[in-house]
Amino acid sequence: MPSAKPEELAVAIIECVDAGARVVNLSVALAQPSSRGERELEEALNYAARSGVIIVAASGNQGAIGSSPITRHPWVIPVVACDLQGRPISLSNLGSSIGRQGLCAPGDAITSLGAEGKPLTLGGTSIAAPFVTGAIALLWSVFPSATAVEIKLAVTQASTPRRITIVPPLLDAWSAYQVMVKIHPE
Repeated sequence: MPSAKPEELAVAIIECVDAGARVVNLSVALAQPSSRGERELEEALNYAARSGVIIVAASGNQGAIGSSPITRHPWVIPVVACDLQGRPISLSNLGSSIGRQGLCAPGDAITSLGAEGKPLTLGGTSIAAPFVTGAIALLWSVFPSATAVEIKLAVTQASTPRRITIVPPLLDAWSAYQVMVKIHPE
């Protein structure tokens, strides 16, 4: 997983927002954390929220219980990698904020294209996060007038009611689509 200083990541998020992104996928570990850098990162995440840009972030692959300045932010959708049975894989970071506002998505033995177009099988939260980012992008392509709040709520609250747990529910793109159809019966 690539790493970035919090202040560098803050600048990158602001640049994405200013460039017109509607959803940003973060698969990054924070390097050299500092209170100043984490404040700048929080301000950048707040800026994304005020601008209606959804932030999706890999929860991390340390197998730890806890969260990061990214996954704790209320506007961020943290993503945990799960196996084919929908259970979090052991290296996924879990925590109260991750369980409260995040999602699980496929992240175990996912085959994609690697260098030179050859198949590459990988796993982890950085592989899982794009499933959520892609679902959000697809919803916005079908419902272009939807707000970020509507899309975010449809994706994160569409499945069964949330329980108080450190494990988030599975991404349910179909249920999110059905929620959006009720809001925007275009």
